[in-house]
Amino acid sequence: MIKNSIIRDLFFLVFLLCIFSSCSQSKKSGGDTHRVGDIEFFVDESFKPLFTTCTDTFKGLNPKANIKAIYEPEGIIINKFLNDTVKAVCISRDLTEEEKKFLNNKKINVKTDKIATDAIALIVNKSNADSVISIEGLKKILRGEISDWKTLKTKINVVFDKTNSANYNYLKKLVAIEKFPVNVFAVESNLQVIDYVKENKSALGVIGLNWIGDSDDPKAVNFMQGITVMGVSSKENGEYYKPFSGYLYTKEYPLTREIWILNKGSRNGLHSGLVLFMKGEKGQIIVQKSALVPANAPLRLIEISTEE
Repeated sequence: MIKNSIIRDLFFLVFLLCIFSSCSQSKKSGGDTHRVGDIEFFVDESFKPLFTTCTDTFKGLNPKANIKAIYEPEGIIINKFLNDTVKAVCISRDLTEEEKKFLNNKKINVKTDKIATDAIALIVNKSNADSVISIEGLKKILRGEISDWKTLKTKINVVFDKTNSANYNYLKKLVAIEKFPVNVFAVESNLQVIDYVKENKSALGVIGLNWIGDSDDPKAVNFMQGITVMGVSSKENGEYYKPFSGYLYTKEYPLTREIWILNKGSRNGLHSGLVLFMKGEKGQIIVQKSALVPANAPLRLIEISTEE
């Protein structure tokens, strides 16, 4: 009888220790797990369609996961991340060595993961016959050295989403310029860029490819009505490529970039759960369906010969 009582007491003690350990772990992870919780994720608006599809699918599989996406320009997001005011972000680059050292000195652990290869897409009005451009030609337009379309004989107006966004930062790095001419300006979103190009024959729009990449998405199909996606060449009089996933993979399309997630959240928390989903098979299928190149499942390229 006494032996049974001791066993019962030991079992009860182990049970209490397990509960205490579970509660302690829950507090450490902010009360969330890989599939449960309430979190915020800061995302550059250029990647909104892809991120929305991934989070909607993830939440469909995990009904107790509440993920609030906050869309801000990439530059602002990076500053907030470095100042430790946000836990997880989706932007177009990894941290620099200097930024990693800065966070390491503050004893902040960060996990960085490449999710996809993306691209900048250049779009023009459907009535504009100038549907191809070289990188050098684009640079000259952004520097103000070329100001008119060849066929339309009108001034070129270059429009992008927001100052300090991923798209803006890409253009700035491309031409290494401090200030764009007055005909290169921002609106408020990638969607507004698309609308502006549809309504203005003189416009040259700069957007993230994933806004128009998914041919099965009715929204993306609607976005394509009234616009033409330009072919781009890496050199003058070279071969022009449109931003198809195969050309992103081979880097023949010259305006490629990457999508990264930087995460300071708990390894056992919901931030990490979403990242694991996006890196995993289901998430990478969504990436591929969006006409981007998955980071963990490269495209299988097939060369078709037309010779007899």
